[in-house]
Amino acid sequence: MIRELLMCLRAIFRRKSVEFELDEELRFHYQQQVEKLLKAGLPLDASRRKARLIIGGAEQVKEQCRDARGVRVLENVAQDLRFGLRALGKSPGFAAVAILTLALGIGANTALFTIVHGVLLTPLPFPRPDRLVNLWEREVIGTGSFNVVSGGVFADWQKQAASFEQMALIGEDKVNLSDDRGSLPESIEIRQCSYNLFSILGVQPALGRFFAEQDDRRGAPATVVLSNALWKRRYAGDPGILGKTILLDSEKYAVVGILPPGFDYPSARAQVWLPVRHQVSELDMRNRGNHRFFVVARLKDGISVAQASSALDGLQQRLHLEFPDELMGKGAHVSPLSEDVVRAVKEPLYVLMGAVLSVLLIACLNVANLFMARVTARRREIALRAALGGSRWRIIQEQVSESLLLTFAGGVSGALLAWTTLDWLVSLQENLPRANTIHVDGVALAFTFAISVFCGVVAGLLPALAVTRKELVGPLKEETRSMAGGRGRARLRKVLLTVEVALTVVLLVGGGLMLKGFRELRSVKMGCATDNVLTMGFTLPDATYPTRPEIAAFLERLLARARTLPGVRQVGIVSVLPGAGHYMDNTFEIAGAPPRRPGQFLNAVVRGADPNYFTMMDIPLKQGRFFQDSDHREHGNGAVITESMARQFFPAGDAIGKTLIISWDESPRFTIVGIVGDVLSDLDRPPEPTMYFPINSGRFGYGSLVVRSSQEVTALALPIQKQIAALNPNIAVSDILTMEQRMGISSATSRFDALLVLLFAVLGLMLAAVGLYGLLSYLVTERTNEIGIRMALGAQRSQVMRILFLDGLRPTGLGLLLGLLAGGVCGQLIRTLLFGVEPSDPTIFAAVAAVVLLISAGACSYPAWRATRVDPMTALRCE
Repeated sequence: MIRELLMCLRAIFRRKSVEFELDEELRFHYQQQVEKLLKAGLPLDASRRKARLIIGGAEQVKEQCRDARGVRVLENVAQDLRFGLRALGKSPGFAAVAILTLALGIGANTALFTIVHGVLLTPLPFPRPDRLVNLWEREVIGTGSFNVVSGGVFADWQKQAASFEQMALIGEDKVNLSDDRGSLPESIEIRQCSYNLFSILGVQPALGRFFAEQDDRRGAPATVVLSNALWKRRYAGDPGILGKTILLDSEKYAVVGILPPGFDYPSARAQVWLPVRHQVSELDMRNRGNHRFFVVARLKDGISVAQASSALDGLQQRLHLEFPDELMGKGAHVSPLSEDVVRAVKEPLYVLMGAVLSVLLIACLNVANLFMARVTARRREIALRAALGGSRWRIIQEQVSESLLLTFAGGVSGALLAWTTLDWLVSLQENLPRANTIHVDGVALAFTFAISVFCGVVAGLLPALAVTRKELVGPLKEETRSMAGGRGRARLRKVLLTVEVALTVVLLVGGGLMLKGFRELRSVKMGCATDNVLTMGFTLPDATYPTRPEIAAFLERLLARARTLPGVRQVGIVSVLPGAGHYMDNTFEIAGAPPRRPGQFLNAVVRGADPNYFTMMDIPLKQGRFFQDSDHREHGNGAVITESMARQFFPAGDAIGKTLIISWDESPRFTIVGIVGDVLSDLDRPPEPTMYFPINSGRFGYGSLVVRSSQEVTALALPIQKQIAALNPNIAVSDILTMEQRMGISSATSRFDALLVLLFAVLGLMLAAVGLYGLLSYLVTERTNEIGIRMALGAQRSQVMRILFLDGLRPTGLGLLLGLLAGGVCGQLIRTLLFGVEPSDPTIFAAVAAVVLLISAGACSYPAWRATRVDPMTALRCE
């Protein structure tokens, strides 16, 4: 075995020496045989001839010896690669077009696969991530949707749920962060969590420690853990920050730890972590109706997600029967943490991945069409090789090797393209979870290699099989005007083109539907003014403004200062801006209404607003009046509701003057003084029943200042910030955006998905047009003699052009029909990604059909016109 291995290695790395020795050995045996025959009495010429017959052909003997070495396959591959390089070097234009086509398809696939792999397929960076789950309440207000969990229900689960090793709470909020002297304030997102959250996740601090049980209680020293990004950005990665004090909403907190790099659960926007029971009152932690927390848990060994979900659901049903008057879920649900983290982007990413795979297949078929034309032009050469002893498999192997050379070049170019564009693609999707895991790694390169091999085999194998499927030496016997073989090859090219067109139509339909959905989303009427409206958020620190009169006084001063600025036309304050989400709701009773059954609740979204807000935002008054100054006292009891709330809860139209009873504070009764038009909380959802309360009553310690101007409103951002700093330098503003910008952010994901799918569709359409042009040019070349005969026999140029034009459009029409049918199916599959658009929207399908036919007609026109320029005499003389 060692001797054979050494012989193989020597044959590979010292090939010339081995071949020389083989020649010398054959020459020796030949001379020996000649001398033997001479001694037997034969003449010299006869001896030489008989010696050759005895030994056999020199080349055949050499081939047998090479086979015996066991490196024949490697030698054939090397030979094929050398031949392929020479052949491609003689056709640089063909090679450049094929490599560019493949680079676009492979690059797009590599980039999207890298994103999909990092976001959806890579396990969470925690020990045993398959055991981590999220817990939800369900059917809180009569719907089947999952809801966040209340503190009281969480306490019940902790005591009675037996499927989990541990569980922890996570809450979210916004605060003003400043240093220990109150300077450099900024508004950041924070997370409140149980002390055991990080141990459940299995995370270790990069510096310091995490929370201990004694930190997570009321009255304990205030402690925080910083994200690694905030530590490096604001504190320059200084280890000395441990033990120092920072201010959150003007209250002092000691830094005890730093999170590790890359920790972005549940969101990379979370900058600071605090112990939840230190921050939230005991009353809220026991309340079963205040749904505000996410719950993460680790399953016990041997317990599946389905078993845990069933057990928790049964427990929650029993709790609901035990406390029927509490606003709690009628059931519960357990879902894997890995799914919940990416739930919002999972379907769009898979749709995009399907789109780029379609582009890859289109590119692959296009290159196969190019190779079909290439091997057709070389069919006499291939026939000559067969006549000289080349087998069909050997000829196919050579063609596939040449194709693989091209696809590997395209794969390398595609990998470089993906590497250079990946950051740009990720930046287009601002809220992409787990973005830190996205990078071109070994798995991505292995994927690139795999699809390169696939493309190389498909693009080279289909044409090679087609050109060698009949008698290999047939082309040597074909007469010049024989078209049988040409028609067979043209038929395969038409089939490939039909599939290309069908895939392109599917992409165009999907992209068109998603783009129209995005346009419908952007054209949604918010129910309020959006042009030239500037917004900025703020939060008032509890430590600085502990009472309602102090909150109300600050808001009044802020409004007064903002109104005096030059250029300000109108100004108002609202607790939550239109389009900013559901954010907050509350249950209520209607005074004098019949009692409801146990477990039934009335619920509506809660907003705070000042008297000028409705007028300045063009929210129409439908009935009654807006707020008055008397409604904005500390115990003001005026309320304004929306049309949808009036319709749902006051169908008789008698809402004005009715009293709402809300378990809010010592003044729970609010009189409805007006009904206003609906305003959307989310762009992609219908209006929610909403009730507005006076924000200047001091019940809201947060909000957004809204400004309108007769000039460019963004120029007022800095002057208003200065006015806020003059009132309190520790208050940081956040999200300084116009309403148009906010709407753009809300629809950014839909825009990204739609434009990317449409981009891939346009790329596929271009490739299909090139393929159609190439097919018709090939048909014109193949049918030159036929065209000459037709024209010599009296055919008009228009007739010839019509024949070729229809011949080119036939595969387009079939592909269009198949694509429209497949597009209808795909439209149903992406229904959840479409807003306000039916999956079978006839305008989209008609537009796609028109575009494809128009582009196809353009691609067919020049080759068909060129056919009419053929001189009949020249055509009849040419081979």
